[in-house]
Amino acid sequence: MAHADDAQQAVPNTPGTRTDGDGVTRRRPLRERHVEETIEVAVPVRTAYNQWTQFKTFPRFSAVVRDVEQIRPTVTAWSIGYGPLRHRFAVEIVEQDPDAYLAWRGLEQHPSHQGEVEFRPTGSGGTAITVRILLEPRGAARVLTRSSGATRLTARLVRGELLNFKHFIEGLGQEGGAWRGTIRNGRVQHDHPEPPRSRVAQWPVG
Repeated sequence: MAHADDAQQAVPNTPGTRTDGDGVTRRRPLRERHVEETIEVAVPVRTAYNQWTQFKTFPRFSAVVRDVEQIRPTVTAWSIGYGPLRHRFAVEIVEQDPDAYLAWRGLEQHPSHQGEVEFRPTGSGGTAITVRILLEPRGAARVLTRSSGATRLTARLVRGELLNFKHFIEGLGQEGGAWRGTIRNGRVQHDHPEPPRSRVAQWPVG
């Protein structure tokens, strides 16, 4: 697993923008990288990406995710916790490109966060997965976050969860499902016109 300094060299684009193969520059949700971690997994990009989109499987390998519920096509509710402690919050996917990129924002207010994950092929045929998370504490929580080492704790948690995902997907060898849609600005993109009753995309989260 690479830490933040290594990951910066592995990511060619700067925070704030990303350029796709079609030359179109799209928005990044993160203007600064408070936490960045990268891990390589020994499965192809398509396999790693497909499994990542199956959010309901996260409790099977995660140390902190207890439950994931689909609320709307681009909104999920996550329950996380240690022991008897639980915290539930909603997350919106704001941008998603199959086999490449996924960005989200927390819908909770105090504190909130943003995040993104990139998938890139490696020379060995595997996948480099980079996760970036920006914490957005407000008010007194901002001072507490600065003084408590919350960023270091978040980085340690992200490293551990990426390692858990690595063991999980490499153990499976193939994805258990996939969602291959594209999202722009929090909206699922439809390639073809659909009847009104079927315009709400169903996201098979697991």
